Amino acid sequence: MGFPVDLRRCQALGLAGTAFLALGGETAGALPAHDFLAPGSVQAVLGLVGVYFGVVLLIAAWVLLGGVVRGPEPPTPRSLLLVLAVWAAPLLLAPPLFSRDVYSYLAQGAMVDAHIDVYAYGPAQLGGPLADEVAPVWQQTATPYGPVFLVVASVLSALTRGQLPAGLLGMRLIALLGVALMAAALPRLARHSGADPAAALWLGALNPLVLLHLVAGAHNDAIMLGLLGVGLVAARGRWPVLGVVLITLAALVKAPAALGLVAVVALRSRGRGPRALLRHTVTTATAAAATTVAATAAAGTGYGWIAALKTPVSPHNWSPTSLLGRVTGAALDQLGSGLAPFALPAWHAAGLLVTAALLLFIWLRLRPGPVYALGLSLAAVAVFGPAVRPWYALWGLFLIAAAAPTGSVRTRVAAASAVLALTVLPSGAPADVEQVILAVSGGVLALVVLWQAHQAARPQSPVRERTA
Repeated sequence: MGFPVDLRRCQALGLAGTAFLALGGETAGALPAHDFLAPGSVQAVLGLVGVYFGVVLLIAAWVLLGGVVRGPEPPTPRSLLLVLAVWAAPLLLAPPLFSRDVYSYLAQGAMVDAHIDVYAYGPAQLGGPLADEVAPVWQQTATPYGPVFLVVASVLSALTRGQLPAGLLGMRLIALLGVALMAAALPRLARHSGADPAAALWLGALNPLVLLHLVAGAHNDAIMLGLLGVGLVAARGRWPVLGVVLITLAALVKAPAALGLVAVVALRSRGRGPRALLRHTVTTATAAAATTVAATAAAGTGYGWIAALKTPVSPHNWSPTSLLGRVTGAALDQLGSGLAPFALPAWHAAGLLVTAALLLFIWLRLRPGPVYALGLSLAAVAVFGPAVRPWYALWGLFLIAAAAPTGSVRTRVAAASAVLALTVLPSGAPADVEQVILAVSGGVLALVVLWQAHQAARPQSPVRERTA
């Protein structure tokens, strides 16, 4: 008999993981400048080890929970939602983890509140303590986010009056709202796609990436995915226009969600012939355009967000195409070629072409269900785009979780999630060798504890008494 596993044990183990995450983040997280500790200090070292100890415990709890979900008596979706709430609870008041993007959100909200054009200037234009919290690489960078998110950030800025603790809590609550919308949409999308609702929740909402980056990191991808999910639910039901409105609002948070409009057309016209396709295409485009105009006018930020979509194409971003561009540029520079400056833009353009080709293949040749096709499409955008972050994987993963046709697909996606959960330091800063060693030490310590628990749970073999 192995380690005894049931829903309550998984819940307790995951809670221990997120509790260690929150405690470790107090000294090793993406802290405000006045709370920042030197990486070599005792508190920072213990915090980094503690965070990775917690991450491995959380991953282990999630993997074990997956076995329970696939077992003979799987938990109900309601039970899994309770597990999600329990796991997320310690992170509610924790400092930001794994990224400093939340400080950029707050600064951009303050800029809108101060009538500074966020599509022309970076947070440095705002100045002051709040702008100082933004990572140096983004100080001069215009925002790539749409007017819907900027309205949310501006309202939060006005409510919190620039107070950092209140602003951080507000952003985390907004992210939690997005996660709640994701969790509400997943079972409904799964049933529509013929998938198991409990398995969809396990992979798409209880995933460590959701807790680490959408909850602990408070990324605005949460509200984008939440609106996208409920929009798809509405579109496949009785409210297709409402679905288009919600998906358009999601795209006006972050642009990749606009691909959801293709899924709406496919959902409404599937199997109904060319006339239905044309009718639903026109209806969807009209509703999306009207929503875009109305939302942009209400935000008062103008249409600068269209030009600002190039912001992720920053020389500081990493992705397969960016890596190839840097390597090619360095090689050309060594050869003395004048083409070296064009290497990075050329590879970015190649990535866009590959993405376009994949999207056409998915929708026109592969032709899976609309929700699954959308998940594959967003995954392609994340992988071959000019910038890759671990939380970008959630764009496609969320919908693949809802509509994956086989268990083998879920297994591969789950394995990739577990790996990505280990790739970013809690401070959000680049890693050095010492920090990698500390992080690995924390993870190994967690594995040792789990192994000892496994061994202690095994029944002892009976000892035979010696006979004289």
